[in-house]
Formats: sequence, C-alpha cells, structure tokens
Amino acid sequence: MSTPQSTAPDLNDIVFDDWVERWLPRAWRPYARLCRLDRPIGTWLTLLPCIAALVQASGGMPDLRRLIVFSLGALLMRGIGCTVNDMWDRDIDRHVERTRFRPLTSGQITMRQAVVFLIAQLLVCASLLFFINELSRWWALAVLPFVFIYPFCKRVTYWPQVVLGICFNWGMLMAWSDTHNAVPLAAIAMWFGAVLWQVGYDSIYAYIDVRDDRSLGLHSTAMRFGDRGKTWIGGFYVAAVALWAWAGYAMGLSWPYQVGMAAVALHLAWQLKEFDIRRPERGLALFRANLWTGVLLIVSAFAGTL
Repeated sequence: MSTPQSTAPDLNDIVFDDWVERWLPRAWRPYARLCRLDRPIGTWLTLLPCIAALVQASGGMPDLRRLIVFSLGALLMRGIGCTVNDMWDRDIDRHVERTRFRPLTSGQITMRQAVVFLIAQLLVCASLLFFINELSRWWALAVLPFVFIYPFCKRVTYWPQVVLGICFNWGMLMAWSDTHNAVPLAAIAMWFGAVLWQVGYDSIYAYIDVRDDRSLGLHSTAMRFGDRGKTWIGGFYVAAVALWAWAGYAMGLSWPYQVGMAAVALHLAWQLKEFDIRRPERGLALFRANLWTGVLLIVSAFAGTL
C-alpha cells in the first residue's frame, strides 16, 4: 500500500531553478541569495515609495542623477539589511520552514565570509554619500542603527515590523532632504503612512511563520494580532491612505492625486478581501502585490504635479 503524500504547501522561499542558478558562477550564488538578488520584491518595495517622494519633492520628473543614486541606494541597503538579518538568525532559520535553505543556515557560506561580504556592501553603499548633500548624509547614517537592531527586535517585541517599515521607507525622507535640503511635515506624513502600510503588508507575510515563530519564542505583529488580523491590518491600511491623502493636500498636489489615493485604497481593500489567516501560504503573493501599491503611489504623485 502506498503512503499518502502530504498536501501541505512547501513554504521555502528560495527557487533553486532560477537565473541565479543558471547564470551566476557557483561561488557567487550564495552571496546573491544572501542579499536577496534572487528575490527583488523587497528592493522594489524599498525603491518605489522613494521614487514617489522624489517626484513629489521635484514637482515632476526627478533629476536623472538623483534617480540613479537612490535606486542604487535602495538595492544596496536592502541587501545590507538582508545580510544582517541572516547573520543574526543563522541558528534560528534552520528551524523555520520558509528560511531553512538560506546560505548561512545551510552552510553554503561561513559567518566570516558573510562578515566580509557585509563590509564590502557597506563600503560600496558609503560611496553613494559623495553624490548627496550633507543633510542627506546625516539622514543616511541615522538609519543604520535601525538596520542592525531589526533582527533583535523580533526577540523582544511583537512589533518588529515597525522597525522594518522605518528602514524600508527611510529613502522617502532622504528624497526630500536631498532635493530641498529640508524635510517638511507633509513629507514626514507620507513616510509615516508608508511605515503603517508596511506594518500591514508585512503582517500578512508574517502569518506564514507564526507556527515556527511561536515554537522558537520569536515575536511578530501576526502573533500579536492573532485571529483579528484582518481588523488590525485594515486599520493600518486605512491610516496609511489617510496620511497619504492629507500629505498630498498639504503639498498642494492637484485633484488627480486624490483619485490615485482612491485607487490605492481599492487595491489594499482587495488585499484584505483575499487575505485569510487560515491559509497563510497565500501571504507571499499578497505581499508581492504591494508592488502595485508602490506603482500607484508614483502614478498618483506624477498626476498630482500636472
């Protein structure tokens, strides 16, 4: 008699038959996966709100040089954050279904190699400081403590997603400081709205790991929200859209911007409709769907400057 096969979904987040496996030299592959080059959604979720802020700060199309610098910054800072996270969690990730094959956990690279790689990323990222103004350099340095303490937060608080949201969206503040040498209240409201948005969508993602996190003594907003996840996440989404709408008004953006905010609200409402805490494996697809939220933010910003 044959043994029944489990129908439980495999939550592993690495695809082994991808461009990294096909195109990169074998020695490079673990480093590409360590900084998540194989999963660019995190970079897009860092970059797109930043581009929206650049559009708002510029009153239209941003300077090409600034676009290039901030795009590289988003790519590098996301990679640094992922490397730091995996260094902190190397002994934990092997017990989490989603992360068990990551390079440090699976022994593809050593801790010493990861440290050298982290230093190299930091040095390359530091070279971008020469292309932004002095105020923005201080803003760039100010975010580093949040990047390094984020992995620790999941050990002591149910709100690590707040720290992650601060890190992911920090470039929005720098977009204003580099364009205007100042960060007005409306820009801070846009950034705070993005932090709340990230708490919402990253909580959807965090439900994937609830079972493993509980057994390991880790914390997340998903564990804090429990069965009331839709209510909590909906509240964060509503607050985010409200802040974005007010910020656009305070910036003097024209009425098409508010039409864009209505589109953002509809998209986030769709996410809530699709979200089901009983089927956490769907969280990854909903997490990725926030790429369209970022695109809508950029389109709205452009429309509002016409």
